[in-house]
Parts: sequence; structure tokens; C-alpha cells
Amino acid sequence: MTHTKSVDEFIIYLSKSKNASQNTLAAYERDLASFEEYAEGFEGGIEGATNEDIASYKKYLNKKGFSCSSVSRAMSSVRSYYKYLLQMGIIKDNPTKDIKNDKPEKKALEVLTADEISLLLDQPDTSDIKGMRDKAMLETMYATGMKVTELISLSVSDVNLQLGFIICHGEEALKNERTVYLYPTALNAIKDYLASSRVVLANDGEDALFVNIGGARMTRQGFWKILKKYAEQAGIQKTITPHTIRHSFATHLLENGADIKEIKEILGHTDIASTQIYANYIKSKMKDSYLKFLPRT
Repeated sequence: MTHTKSVDEFIIYLSKSKNASQNTLAAYERDLASFEEYAEGFEGGIEGATNEDIASYKKYLNKKGFSCSSVSRAMSSVRSYYKYLLQMGIIKDNPTKDIKNDKPEKKALEVLTADEISLLLDQPDTSDIKGMRDKAMLETMYATGMKVTELISLSVSDVNLQLGFIICHGEEALKNERTVYLYPTALNAIKDYLASSRVVLANDGEDALFVNIGGARMTRQGFWKILKKYAEQAGIQKTITPHTIRHSFATHLLENGADIKEIKEILGHTDIASTQIYANYIKSKMKDSYLKFLPRT
């Protein structure tokens, strides 16, 4: 489809002034091509669109069955386009200013049971150097509740083997640095990995705690593939992601009597509301059990 002049100029603006990547530009082009086609029915054309026109387009996307996130992304492209037109003086009022995104439906928390966690963590073959590394990574993630980005950002110097703790660096570096103690199985898995696996795998001068087969720092994609492999191997009928392990860690702590404020600190949450989801999950589970097992329900 041939774009209108202002859309072409907007794409050029994103490329030259905003240094947008090719993937970003392609996404904007797709979103705006769809919008341009719909805008052919606007009385004032795409540049003369009204708030009602934009609202009708959003409803159109919803009716077509697009997910909440897809509609939000498409509308974000439309908003950026009209913000550009306003900035360039092409329009006087932004027709998207009162158009709000729909709130996405909250997904049910996916949590593994203690038996499922044990099954998953027992999958790596520790007689193999890669299996030894994988065991250390999985045990560390469950022992600390770290995010995958935090896990792969660890350096050897972040581990204190003598005192049994690990220093986790959050997204805001020192502002969110926290110390988390390791249970014996996790600590021993790291010791074994450092002594017998990492010395073989790691490149000279590499300071990353967990490295890939090429000897460099483990990547997010690399860890995801490893986790997916063991999840399938374990045969657990749940969707298992790095965040599933984090959710399971927090839920198990809470179920076994840990203080929610302490869990908040361990997870690096800035707001207790983020940690409260685990308490809500446990309450919901208790309610389900009550209704399921009480004879007269």
C-alpha cells in the first residue's frame, strides 16, 4: 500500500531524528498501513480525523479479535503519528488525546508445587559439565527468586561461598542491590560448578558467573532454551518460564511462614503491592480447596 505523504514523512522522521531500528520502523509501517486503510472512510481524511474517528478505529480492532496488547500497540503507533502532526503544525488538535488503552486481563499466576520444583531442579545431569552449570543456574534462580536478567548479570565476585550468600544487582544497579542467602543444595551446586565446570567452559578474563558453551556470559535466550529443555524433560504440564520459578519461590516462602515484607526485599520489589499478589494467590487457593472438599458445598 502507498502511504499518504504525512505518513511517509513520519516514518522518515522516526528513522532520521529518532534513530528507530528497522524492526521498529516496520512495525509502525504495518500499524499505520492498517489505519490508513480504515481512515479512507473518515469524512476529513486521515489528517482531519476526529476523536470519534479514532475511537471507532479502536472499536474496529477490538471487534476483529485483536488481543488487548495488540490493540494497545496499534493505538500507540496512531498516537505517535498524530503527536508528530501536531508538532509539525499540520493539525491543531490531537484527536487521540482522550483515547485510553483497555486494561489487560490479569493472567492467572502460574506456580509450581514443591514436588514439581524438585522434579525440575533434578533434571540436569551433573556428571556433565553443562549439566553441572545448568543445575547451578536453576538452583540459584529458585534459591533467590531472581529475574533471568539478574541471574545472567551475576559475576563470580557476587558469590560469597564462605558465608553462603549472593549479591543480586537489580535494574537500577546499586540502588536495588540486595543480598540473598543460599540454601545448602544451591550453594553446593555453585561450588561444584565453579570447581569443575566453569573452569573448563569460561574464556580467559570472563567475569560472568554463568557462561555459555562458547565461554562468554550466558544470554537470556540461552537460559530460556535450557529451561524449556528441562521443563519438557520433566513432563510438567504447566507453562514454565523464568518468572514461574520466581513466582514459585515467593509463594513457597509465604506458604511456609516467611514475612511478606522480607519477601518484598528479597525480590527487590519497590512496592508491597507487587508482593501482595502471592498472598492473594494463596488465599484464592485456600478458597478453592474449601469449596472442593467441604461436603455440603
